[in-house]
Amino acid sequence: MTLYEELTRRGLIAQVTDEKEISDMINNGKATFYIGFDPTADSLHVGHFMALCLMKRMQMAGNKPIALVGGGTGMIGDPSGKSDMRKMLTKETIEHNCECFKKQMSRFIDFSDGKALMVNNGDWLLDLNYIDVLREVGACFSVNKMLTFECYKQRMERGLTFLEFNYMIMQSYDFYKLFMDYGCNMQFGGDDQWANMLGGTELIRKKLGKDAHAMTITLLLNSEGKKMGKTEKGAVWLDPEKTSPYEFFQYWRNVGDADVIKCLKMLTFVPIEEIEEMERTMEGAQFNKAKELLAFELTKLVHGEEEAQKALDAAKAIFGAGTDSADMPTTELPASELTDGKIGILDLLVKTGLAPSTSEARRLVTQNGISVNDVKFTDPKGLVDLIKPVIVKKGKKVFHKITKV
Repeated sequence: MTLYEELTRRGLIAQVTDEKEISDMINNGKATFYIGFDPTADSLHVGHFMALCLMKRMQMAGNKPIALVGGGTGMIGDPSGKSDMRKMLTKETIEHNCECFKKQMSRFIDFSDGKALMVNNGDWLLDLNYIDVLREVGACFSVNKMLTFECYKQRMERGLTFLEFNYMIMQSYDFYKLFMDYGCNMQFGGDDQWANMLGGTELIRKKLGKDAHAMTITLLLNSEGKKMGKTEKGAVWLDPEKTSPYEFFQYWRNVGDADVIKCLKMLTFVPIEEIEEMERTMEGAQFNKAKELLAFELTKLVHGEEEAQKALDAAKAIFGAGTDSADMPTTELPASELTDGKIGILDLLVKTGLAPSTSEARRLVTQNGISVNDVKFTDPKGLVDLIKPVIVKKGKKVFHKITKV
């Protein structure tokens, strides 16, 4: 089975500009390809997983990845799939975020000896001369055509700034610059990026001739992947300081039955034949085994096998016998916030992040959604005694330990 065939069977390929040539290039390790990452935070999150795993697969087959961080485009903001203009970031913040990205990406991609590159488009976009951009790049784009793309039509109804209107031109110029300076001949991106990516391919061919080899591929469901990892408490981050390995494991352990096979195909390196066999025969309790496999494989990829095993053992202990675990998410409440060592259940739920507000905490309690030490807690005025650590369970799958300090 070729790499292109495997990517297709895993559901990763949505659209291509030239399937025959693209498949030949990636199957034979001839692709130098890039994927862009917006440095809007100091950690990558679950929504980046598909792109990172794809880069790893491609590199394993001999292709060369370029991780392009948007130090320049991050100062503009991409209107694709958004209803509001993005918050502006400072240059210092973007540089810090880029450094954090490379450290996390190194879990997936081998940057040694030039096997992969991390490039910041701020290195060229921030020094561009406006008149030169208008003459050399702007002349290659049709405003009429740009306005036909869905990403712009959606924003036109609410208001699209000229600043954001330039995003396609900047992203297209990125591909042109990478093609010229690094021999980058292929770009990958989400299905919501298709218009911007086509702009880059067309810019290269207009500047260098129709025979210039610039290829485009989009990833199936990548826009859905960007929504992946959103919880009540925010995003599921790859940084263990933001999302602990245990919480990371639990996120994947709790995916829906309908999504577990899709996630195994797209995000893990479990052989596709094994996953397809699971898909044909899976029923009942086998879904939980598949989710456990998914959670273990992805936690191992991000945090290492030791942390993955610790998270697995903790999950088995909790789900199996309801016992305590040192790896469970824990909140330490100072004695000054307690009254005679006790705290109201609603305050406790809010302070631990198990509920975003007092009203939501009350709803959870009154609708039998909360247990304390495996006993249903249904009184919203009730107190929890923290003379000893307690374990609060929300629903069937969320566990949290609370201790007094």
